[in-house]
Formats: sequence, C-alpha cells, structure tokens
Amino acid sequence: MAKIVLGIGSSHGPMLSTPPDQWGLRVDADKENPEQWFRGDSYTYDELVDLRSESEFGAEANVEVWTEKHRACRAALDTLADVFAEAEVDVVVIFGNDQMEIFTEPLIPAISVWRGKEIPNYFPDEKYLSRLPVGIEVSVPGHVSPAGATNPGQQELADGIIAQAMSDDFDVAVLRSLPPHTNHIPHAFGFIYRQIMRDAPIPSVPVLFNTFYPPNQPSVQRCYSFGASVVRAIENWDSEARVALISSGGLSHFVIDEEVDRALFDTLEQQSIDPLAALGEDIYNAGTSEIKNWIPVAGAMATLGYKPTVVDYVPCYRSAAGTGIAMGFVYWRP
Repeated sequence: MAKIVLGIGSSHGPMLSTPPDQWGLRVDADKENPEQWFRGDSYTYDELVDLRSESEFGAEANVEVWTEKHRACRAALDTLADVFAEAEVDVVVIFGNDQMEIFTEPLIPAISVWRGKEIPNYFPDEKYLSRLPVGIEVSVPGHVSPAGATNPGQQELADGIIAQAMSDDFDVAVLRSLPPHTNHIPHAFGFIYRQIMRDAPIPSVPVLFNTFYPPNQPSVQRCYSFGASVVRAIENWDSEARVALISSGGLSHFVIDEEVDRALFDTLEQQSIDPLAALGEDIYNAGTSEIKNWIPVAGAMATLGYKPTVVDYVPCYRSAAGTGIAMGFVYWRP
C-alpha cells in the first residue's frame, strides 16, 4: 500500500512574495475595508485601533521590522522546501481554498477534488492583473511562474480519495479542468508548486475547501474528519508510492490574532481538534478561515500519530490596527 511519509503546513500570504518595503501598500485597503473580522465580529479600521490600542502594533509597522520578519519567513520556507526534497515523495495531496479563482458566486462547492491529469498554472494576462488590488499584483510571481507551467495530476489517487470520501459520507465535487475564465490553479496551490516544490512539481491532487464564503463552509470538525478519510484512501491505494500531505494558507488574517494561532499549534501538539473547535465557527471568517486548510492535515497526522515540528511562527503586522498576516511553518515526519 501507499505510505504517507511527510506532512507540511505553510502559509501562502502575498506578503511572503512581496518585498518588505512594499508591505505598507495594503494599509490603505485595510483602512477602507468596513468589515475587518476579529473574533467573530466585524470592525472598521478605526474601531480596531481603539479596541487594540494597548497592543501597540504600530511599533512593528516599519520597514526595519518588516525586513527582519520577511527574512525569517523566507528562511522557514527554505527549510520546508529542503524537508520536502529530502523526503523523496512520489505524489502530494494539497489542501487549499479558492477565492473566486475557479468558482464564482453561482457555484461554490464546500469540498472539491481535482482529478484532471494536468493542472494548468499559467501567468495571468494584463486584464486580470489590472483588476487586482494595489499591493497584490506584485505577489503574483510567488505562485505563478512568469514562464507558466502545466503540472501533473494523479488521477488514480484522486479517484481513491473521492471514493473513500463518498463512502465516509462526504459529498465532494469533482474538477477535471479549469473554467474558461482562468488559466491558473488557485494561488493556494500555485504557491506550493513554486515555493515548496521549487518549480519542480511532482504529481499532485489538489483538494479545495470553501473556507471564505457562507453559507456552506465545512466545519472545523468536518475538516478534521476529512483528513482521516484521506489517510484511509491512501492506505487503501494499491501502490508503493510515498505520499506527502500539504496544507496551504493562514494563519490568522487580515486581522492577526495570536490567541487563535496558539489554538492551532495546541491542536497540532495535542493531536486533538478540541482547542480549535472550542473557539467556535464564528472565528473562521475572512483570511483566518484558511486555518481550515491546515485542519485536514492535522487530522491525518493525528490519525498516523506523527508529531509536529514547528519551524517558525511569524506574525507580520502592517498597521496600528493589527492588520497583516500571521505566518506559520510546520512539518511532520514518521
């Protein structure tokens, strides 16, 4: 049977692929966003500044601090990429989310599995780039090579994951190709191909979770159980393949909450979903919802009994309101 030999959890936020002297480009957007989600409630930027005034996040919102934190994040990504290369895996299952890149409002499945033989990831055209918010377009090369790529899928394993999921009472959508409006896989997956696989992708099975858009986001417990289902699918696969599971996304953002992030690390260490589940579903709004991309891998690693190695945790604040992205980097080995 196939064997899971590695788990990885990595943030993929655009600040990782943006020069630190440009991190401040997103602050105006933070100030203009009337719905900054923090602990289940929505705030304006000014309300967050008042609410969190004792934390003095503004002291971290400068280029010197950003440069050091960017350096730490890049070092952590290098470590994960080295660990991935050392594991010599044959196929990867990647858990990520879609932010209206494949799906649009008329159709947003809760969970989708890619079973196409190829996974296109081509650089977007100028029209697409022109629609991106200020401070985001500079990060695109972090998840799409300017030269473009067609990455290999692994249809046999995808079919096994789908069959096992259906047997375990998960109703999953099936993806065979991209829709006409896009030429690249969502950035959650492209980031892994570029940064963790270093542009030498091996066959993979992307699994897409709807973490962002109500009303059909999978619950924390549902995501955790799905990880155990994927373990069963891999262990039932008649193959000698060495398999890695990778989660892509998070941690708390666009308002950083280090208490939420600590609950994630407690879940990983305790091999129990209880710390994250205790926060309640209302916590998982906006970018913080991407923590749910980590939960299937957490559930899988707990099923296998693999303990986590935390490479780094870097909360990257960019404003006095505590906006920004908290970055996490973790791996598991037998």
